[in-house]
Formats: sequence, structure tokens, C-alpha cells
Amino acid sequence: MTRSDPKADLQVYLQDAREVLLWKLDGLSEYDIRRPLTPTGTNLLGLVKHLAGAEALYLGAAFGRPFTGTPLWFTGEAEPDSDLWARADETRQEITERYRRACAHADETIAALPLDAVGRLPGAPGEITLHRTLTHMVAETQRHAGHADIVRELIDGAVGQRPDGLNVAPRDPDHLGRVERAAREAAARRS
Repeated sequence: MTRSDPKADLQVYLQDAREVLLWKLDGLSEYDIRRPLTPTGTNLLGLVKHLAGAEALYLGAAFGRPFTGTPLWFTGEAEPDSDLWARADETRQEITERYRRACAHADETIAALPLDAVGRLPGAPGEITLHRTLTHMVAETQRHAGHADIVRELIDGAVGQRPDGLNVAPRDPDHLGRVERAAREAAARRS
């Protein structure tokens, strides 16, 4: 029987989501990585910026290991949701490098502490374990990687977890039509 290493398992899923998020920027223009494609302003570079702060907060500051270079979005005089979009003076390189450094810092926290290590989120009541925090970061990063997948598909049709799209079924030209017809038929039956 193969033994499981819960910390290593969680870290594999976290790293996978991190890589998905970053490749969604590949090959796109400055405008495309920044432009809002939902009514709430969701954009690719903003998702990376947001997660840089999340890594710094949850897997840094919460365990007494502050990360320099990434302001936490809930501190100071920050504009609401300022972590979810990039100002014109913030470069793609600055934000992606900050994210990579925050992830490396988070990985050091994960390596240094046992899963039952206890931390505290700044400004939040109660304590949290590294296990719960790591689980949260896997869910948070995977959630935003899913957002990025949809945004990227809207930009140029690229989908999936990898640039080669091997984890997505081959495109059937009538798939969208079948889904639309089923939706209309179901709506008509229930009206």
C-alpha cells in the first residue's frame, strides 16, 4: 500500500493551480491581460496580483513570517478591490515576479512547519492551522485558476490546465449548439 503525505499532496495541488494561473497570461497583450471581462472587473493580471497577496497573508503573515514586497490588500488606505486589478504603472513582470516570490516564501513556510502548526490571520479572530490554511489556499487558487480559464477562453479560446489543452475534450463544432438547444428545450418544458 502506498503511504500518503497530506502536506505533499496539498502542495502538489497548490503548485498545479499556481502554474495554470501563470500560463493563462502567456502570449497575450498588455491590454488582454488587464481588461475586465465580467461586470465585476475580473481580469487575468488582477487574479495574479490578488493571489500574490493571499499567499503572503495566509502562508506568510499568518504564521509570523511576513513577506516584504506585497502589500496586504486589507491594510492601509488601499482602495476597495485594489488587489484585483493592475494599475497602468504596475508591470506584468513586477506582478508575476511578486507572485512567484510570494509563492516561494509560502513554500518555505510550508516546509518549515508541521500541518498542525498554529497561526493567526492579522485582524481576524481565532487561530488557524497550517493544514486548514494550506487547504484554503488550494481552494482559493484553484477557484481563481478557474476564473482565469474562463477569461482566457473569452479572449482567444485557449482552455484547460495546460497550454496544450490535453485535459479538455476535442472541440466538436456542434457542441455549443447542442448545449443551447438543450437549454431552450428545458426552459420551454418548464414554462
